[in-house]
Amino acid sequence: MFKFVVKGTAFSSIDSKNVAIFENHLFCISETGMISKIISPEEREYASMIQEYSLNNKFQELPQGQYILPGFIDLHIHAPQWAQAGTALDLPLYDWLNTYTFPLEAKFSDAQFAEKVYSDLVEQLIKNGTTTALYFATVHRKSSLLLAEICSEKGQRGLVGKVVMDDQEQNPDYYRDATSDVALAETELFIQEVIELNKQTPQGVYPVVTPRFIPSCTDDSLKGLGALAAKYDVHIQSHCSESDWAHSFVQERFGKNDAFALNDFGLLTEKAVMAHCGFLSDEDMKLFSEKGTAVAHCPISNAYFGNAVTPIAKLLNEYQVETGLGSDISGGFSPSLFDNIRQAVISSRMLADGVDKDCCSEKRGVSGSSITLNEAFYLATAGGGESLSLPIGKLAVDYAWDVQIIDSKRLPIFSEEEPLMDVFQKILYLARPENIEEVWIQGRKVHDKNTRELEVQK
Repeated sequence: MFKFVVKGTAFSSIDSKNVAIFENHLFCISETGMISKIISPEEREYASMIQEYSLNNKFQELPQGQYILPGFIDLHIHAPQWAQAGTALDLPLYDWLNTYTFPLEAKFSDAQFAEKVYSDLVEQLIKNGTTTALYFATVHRKSSLLLAEICSEKGQRGLVGKVVMDDQEQNPDYYRDATSDVALAETELFIQEVIELNKQTPQGVYPVVTPRFIPSCTDDSLKGLGALAAKYDVHIQSHCSESDWAHSFVQERFGKNDAFALNDFGLLTEKAVMAHCGFLSDEDMKLFSEKGTAVAHCPISNAYFGNAVTPIAKLLNEYQVETGLGSDISGGFSPSLFDNIRQAVISSRMLADGVDKDCCSEKRGVSGSSITLNEAFYLATAGGGESLSLPIGKLAVDYAWDVQIIDSKRLPIFSEEEPLMDVFQKILYLARPENIEEVWIQGRKVHDKNTRELEVQK
């Protein structure tokens, strides 16, 4: 009846504030890699299921000290920038882009260089527990397709965008689309190629319409990209109200905020994910909620380039905006969403409490802005799945078996009687890649710490 059954203790978000504990439950996985049934120890069939699937060599029981978490969903990654991760983060955003980032991304016209960087990035993300990734590639269609092919081959669920940046005044001559017509034609061909690739990819790869951000695009390309997204019913991604500079640029150009400008071009939809959003107004948040557009919160990179702390608690609780977590490699230096979970909590505390010691405590911060660890975990898992409108990010029936198995033996847990919620918190705050024993995506093992080379089964 099932492809295999796993026995273990797991943690999964119920909603943005609450986490479910599945203590010694059985997870029954279908041939298509979906969770078909979850059985608790109290249920009548529990013992017989263990016996039946053990006899058929289709049963895995986690040893003491290992736990199951949903795989992480990274909603914002600049894949080519993996080659400059940890570089020049002390520069202002505009200088960082023009001095380091654009020259690097221009090199991805070289397919061999692209394959070297992209292969390593996908492998590293999987080792860090990221089972689904939303990628910006570059303006180059062929190397962007190569990224989708690498995701397909290595078993990661990838959503990949060929970047559009066609404004001749705002982009360097050595790195941009030649014209808006060329950008749109290449984007449409890319969409068609990835749709075809998806037919042979069990975990899924998806094309994403990707205007880099409004300052890099002409009106013609923005309008055309909105039309392509509607024609093919595909995902959309961009940056929105990221920094003082970017936010002001759009206001001066259109006389309105990014959210409303993007919406005018048909780029705010149920399948759209907008990164950063640190300067959203209440009206912007309301529009996001109405359109079903999601926010990719990138707490580490925002600390470097965002000029503001995104008000996540307000987005989640007041406006019910779908929100997930992004590493924003390489504006964010770490490929680990564990690190971004931690920073999300820290940044929210700083927004709530304020940072100016010379201002009185009553006025120093923004009251009600802090989020809990449970909420940050939700952003990295279930919130990401909801943002992408895909059945991922939860341990629940009819969701993909995308999981990471965490070994807690090296964490400061000194008693088997320690409350499981305390164990959960220690995992989120202290786990590193070396604590991740296995990673599964769509019911297939794609990483095993104890196996040097793991062949991903098709």
